[in-house]
Amino acid sequence: MRTETTEEQGERELRLERDIDVPGAKLFRAWTEPELLVRWFTPPPYVTVRAELDVRPGGTNVVVMRAPDGSEMEHRGVYLEVVPGRRLVFTDAYTGDWEPSGKPFMTVVLTFDDLGGGRTRYLASVRHWTVADREAHEGMGFHQGWGIATDQLAAVAAKL
Repeated sequence: MRTETTEEQGERELRLERDIDVPGAKLFRAWTEPELLVRWFTPPPYVTVRAELDVRPGGTNVVVMRAPDGSEMEHRGVYLEVVPGRRLVFTDAYTGDWEPSGKPFMTVVLTFDDLGGGRTRYLASVRHWTVADREAHEGMGFHQGWGIATDQLAAVAAKL
């Protein structure tokens, strides 16, 4: 069974929650191994063309997405917390070596809770710096985009 909620929780948070028929360790791998992340991360027609992930507290991540017109968008961040198979927290408030980013936008808290029988309750909590940032993210299509990406995540992880 799959459930989903994408209701905002508080003024600055957007959430996506699903029960996925894949063990959390596999979902976590798909989030933390670059060769897996590029296969599912971006909803079509966009594609992820590169991922560099130093998955440890203080480690950096770089994800590059390509738009249909060929333009590329680079997103940089830093991992704040890493609990293998259970929890992953990262933010775009820093770009590396604790260097503040030009415009912090969000902190992402991912949890992978074991439901037994190879099933996981997956929660993506996206916490924005301002209400305006949350509204902008919602306007960009957070609910649809993160929903599609989560379907793709589950499909990739199921094959591991």
